[in-house]
Amino acid sequence: MKICVIGQGYVGLTIAIGAANAGHEVIGFDINQDLIKNLINGLTFVPGISKDDLLELQSSRKLIFSNKQTDFSDSEVVIIAVPTPLTDSRDPDLAILSSAALMIAENLRVNSLIVNESTSYPGTLRNLIKPIFDSNSEYQFEFASAPERVDPGNGKWELKNTPRVISGLTEAAIQKAADLYKSFCDYVVIVSSPEVAEAAKLFENTFRQVNIALVNEFAQVANALKFSSQEAITAAATKPFGFMAFYPSIGVGGHCIPVDPSYLSYAAEKVGIKTKFINIANQVNLNMVSYVVDRIKQETNNSIKGLKIQIAGVAYKSNISDLRESPALNLISELSKTGARVQWFDPLVNLDLGGRSSRLEADIDLGLIVTPHDVMDFSIWKKANVKVLDLSADSKNYGWPKFL
Repeated sequence: MKICVIGQGYVGLTIAIGAANAGHEVIGFDINQDLIKNLINGLTFVPGISKDDLLELQSSRKLIFSNKQTDFSDSEVVIIAVPTPLTDSRDPDLAILSSAALMIAENLRVNSLIVNESTSYPGTLRNLIKPIFDSNSEYQFEFASAPERVDPGNGKWELKNTPRVISGLTEAAIQKAADLYKSFCDYVVIVSSPEVAEAAKLFENTFRQVNIALVNEFAQVANALKFSSQEAITAAATKPFGFMAFYPSIGVGGHCIPVDPSYLSYAAEKVGIKTKFINIANQVNLNMVSYVVDRIKQETNNSIKGLKIQIAGVAYKSNISDLRESPALNLISELSKTGARVQWFDPLVNLDLGGRSSRLEADIDLGLIVTPHDVMDFSIWKKANVKVLDLSADSKNYGWPKFL
C-alpha cells in the first residue's frame, strides 16, 4: 500500500518507519526543507531511531522523504501527524492542521483514506477536516481517526505494542484504517465514532494532568507541614489496589499533558460545560515554577541575587532532547529575573538558549536537578560538596533528598 505521512516530527517519523518496516511504500512528507535534508542523510532527533535504520529503509526505497507536494498525489492513504499547539491565550490552534488538510485535498489525485493522528478536540475529523476536503477536491475520500500514542524515549511501550484506538466516519473507513494499523500495531481497539477516539486521547492526558497537579499541590502541603511528600507517596504506593503513584516536579512538559486538557476544556465550554478540575489542574501546574522559585529564595535566605545557579537538564523528560512546553525554560527565565546568574547543562539538547554550559560545574552556589538523564554524572557536584536541590519527578536517588 502506498502511504504518505504528513509531518515528520516525533509522531510522523515513528509512524512512517513503522509502516515502511511493515512492507508499505511510504513517503515521509514535511514542509521543513532542513528537516527533510537531515532525514535523507540519516539524521534524526527521535530516540530509538538510528541513522542506519533510516538509510537502510531509504536505500530499499521503502521510505522516501520529501517536501514536494506532487510526490504524494497518488497515495492510497494519507496520515496527518502535524502539531496542534495552543495559542498565547491557551486555546486550540488548528491552523497547521487546517493548512495540512487543504494541501492534501488540493494535491491528491486518487480516492484515498485520510487518517488524522493529530490530537484535537472531539468533532475535529467530522467538522473541520472532512469539510475542507469536500470543498476543495472532486475526489471521494474516506476519513478515520487514530490519535497518536507515541511516548518519546519509552523503551517498553513502542509503536508496535501500544494499543491503538481507531474509528471512522463510515464502516468502510473503519475497516480500512483497522487493516492498515494492524499491519504495524499488535492491538487495535475500534470505537463507535471518531469523537470517542478523539475524546479518549484527550482524557488519557487530562487524567495525568489532574493527578500531577494533585501531587504538586500535595508537595506544597507536605512542605508546610514539614514532612516528605516523596516518602508519603512511596508509602501510599505500597497499597496494591486503587492507587497510582505520581511524583511532584516543577510542572509538566511535552506536547500532550500541558496541551490536551485545554482542548478538552475548550470543547466542553463550547457546549456550556465548565471544566473546573481541568482548569484548576492547568493552573496548579503552570504555577509550580513560581512556587519553586519562592522555595529556592527561602532556602537561600532571600539572598538569591547574584548566586551562580546551574540547572541540570532542560528537556521536558529524562533521556530525550524534546523541549516542547518544558517548564525548565520558564524556571531559567524566572530565576534570571531574580538576579541570579543562571546557566544550564543538558547533553541531549543541541540548542543555544543562552547560559548553556558544556558540563556540570563545581564552582557554583547551587545546583538544581530538573531533568536528569542517564548519561549525567553528578559526581563532580558530590566531590565539590555543592548545595543541590533535586526538583525532578524521577524516582531515582541521585544522592540528595527530594526538594518537592
